[in-house]
Amino acid sequence: MDFNEKVVLITGASSGIGAATAIHLSKQSAKLALVGRKEKNLKRIALYCEKNKGLSPLCIIADVTEDADTERIVKEAVEHYGRIDVLINNAGVIGMGGIKNSSMEIYDKVMTTNMRSVYHLTMLAVPHLIESKGCIVNTSCIAGMKPTVMALAYNLSKAALDHFTKCVALELAPDGVRVNSVNPGFVKTNLLKDTGLTEDQLEMFVKNVVGHTPLKKPVEGDEVAALIAYLASEKAKSTTGCNYVIDGGSLLR
Repeated sequence: MDFNEKVVLITGASSGIGAATAIHLSKQSAKLALVGRKEKNLKRIALYCEKNKGLSPLCIIADVTEDADTERIVKEAVEHYGRIDVLINNAGVIGMGGIKNSSMEIYDKVMTTNMRSVYHLTMLAVPHLIESKGCIVNTSCIAGMKPTVMALAYNLSKAALDHFTKCVALELAPDGVRVNSVNPGFVKTNLLKDTGLTEDQLEMFVKNVVGHTPLKKPVEGDEVAALIAYLASEKAKSTTGCNYVIDGGSLLR
């Protein structure tokens, strides 16, 4: 796969799946616009990317939950590169708790980050994607497909994102714009560190999840990055409206 001259905008690019995707696409000569809240981390990932093909990514320090920042993300990317070919909506948060032990603050934070920001950024990027006949890849999760009692708001946000993917794919198909999602199972990233769980609780959680996965292993970030790259490439030119599962077999149980 070759992304030479393709401009790829990635949110949540300073760590986890977003960082892995940025590094993977930098090896394919993509022109990257990387978005994240943590400047130090984002610039560190940008340096990794630059070492691969000598292309320096555009770093946009922004919070996707802030409307002004979301507008600035698209504006800066287009001003810098003149176009957007691929939008990767990857930024996300997780909130623990079910209907008995959660709060509206958790619900609002999770839905604002995982769904509202995607809606807004996609809406702003669509005119540019139509012009470039580009594509969108959303980072979802099998949590939107498999009910659990541990993270209700998160599960709802991902179920909504999966349906958003299909609806927008249907709407944009006549414009030549493809829209798909990747739905990983458990990927060990920094996302879990923001849940408030202690190190011991996190270790127990990881052990329990991996133990119940048929392949007995977590999904690697670079595996998800490779799938995102495929869906964003010309090799997937007839693929749209799909939720691609990569979960080590978790949904089989």
